Amino acid sequence: MARPCHGSVRRSHAGTTMLVAAAGICALIWLTCGSEAFVQPLAGSGVDVRTASLASATGIPEAALASSGGRFAGLRSTGKLSWSQDGSRSSPAPVAEQASRATDGVSMALAAAGTALAMRAMTAARAEGEAATEAPKEEESVFQKYAVMFYIGLWYLFNIGYNIYNKKALIAYPYPWAVALWQMAFGWLIFVPLWVFGVRKTPSLTMQEAIKLSPSAFGHLATHVGAVVAFFAGAVSFGHIVKASEPVVSSLLNFLFMGEVLNWQVYASLLPIIGGVGLASASELSFNWVCFGAAMGSNLGSAARAVYSKKVMGSGSIGKNMDSANVYAVLTIMATFLLIPIALAIEGPSSMVKGFQAAKAAGGAKFLSHMLYSGFFYYMYNEVAFLALGKLDPVSHAVSNTMKRVVIIITSIVVFKTAVTPLGVAGSSIAIAGTLLYSLCKNKFS
Repeated sequence: MARPCHGSVRRSHAGTTMLVAAAGICALIWLTCGSEAFVQPLAGSGVDVRTASLASATGIPEAALASSGGRFAGLRSTGKLSWSQDGSRSSPAPVAEQASRATDGVSMALAAAGTALAMRAMTAARAEGEAATEAPKEEESVFQKYAVMFYIGLWYLFNIGYNIYNKKALIAYPYPWAVALWQMAFGWLIFVPLWVFGVRKTPSLTMQEAIKLSPSAFGHLATHVGAVVAFFAGAVSFGHIVKASEPVVSSLLNFLFMGEVLNWQVYASLLPIIGGVGLASASELSFNWVCFGAAMGSNLGSAARAVYSKKVMGSGSIGKNMDSANVYAVLTIMATFLLIPIALAIEGPSSMVKGFQAAKAAGGAKFLSHMLYSGFFYYMYNEVAFLALGKLDPVSHAVSNTMKRVVIIITSIVVFKTAVTPLGVAGSSIAIAGTLLYSLCKNKFS
């Protein structure tokens, strides 16, 4: 593996400073909110035996849930609420604080285990690369040696934090388009100050270049909104299982629009993904077509963005100072402007405001913190993903991405007490293994 030069190390200092600050914010979040910020008590009565109660999963009083007028009646904690039109229900029974801390500890242990396994794979790959090269070695700083592990660790933690707080925000405030808009716009609070104070170079685009980039921004919008709607309508774990089928959509679009024909081994590796997702869907207790369709829409947006970037933007760079971080920031700005009229047209500004006021009245500072953290973690896990994945070879990339999805699925099941069946576990395992097999086959046979 090639060693980074001193110039690249200097250019990474600004991003590293921002990530260290972000890690500090995460620590402050944990110290401020305690274990209850991640795991909420569960109700003991009036709940479908297959899933946990939504109200008890977040600690939001039933009156706040009833304020939506019952329009989300029937959704449980996996995205399906359970309350009547008038909001009448028995009060949730408290759960011991030790159980809450134990659940939180399990989720953090799972995150740490997944991160450790990915880091071990990275270390092994790096050792093989160093053994294969005969070039003279330079002395590395401590950060240079462990930068990849540091980025992967933050990538996992930010991603887990986003999935937890995103679901909690959606439970309290059942307006997924408004939540998606807020999370998209939150990134402005991060990259705009970096540009203003000169920490990061300001990108520059002409109008023609911005128009050329706009389809990628729309794909970015579809990827994010589709995921938020899916996680609102169904279980977080099931949404990620469906999103694991993105390679199938990507292969189809590459064939239709790029004329790309892969080796049969690569196409054969798609079969476990299709079979696993189908098996998991058939056995999913909380299955609904809104969740499945939205997750597939997210896959379509992500694959279309990649295909467009390869076909239209692959010939050269666009604009000035458009490194990976600034490309993502510009896409975020454009996607925000595209999303504003769409979200307002679908959910309506008055409904959004009334729903927000009801959620704030019921949840207070806790609800506001969930919204704040969901926006922060959303932008940061995408920002760190560029830094982490850009330093990995294809095999290490595939292993890290697969382990990330596994950790998120297991953590969401533990945190939200999602009921799963043996067939669901089998289908999920097959689908996730298929995504790793696809990545490895594509790297070897393409």
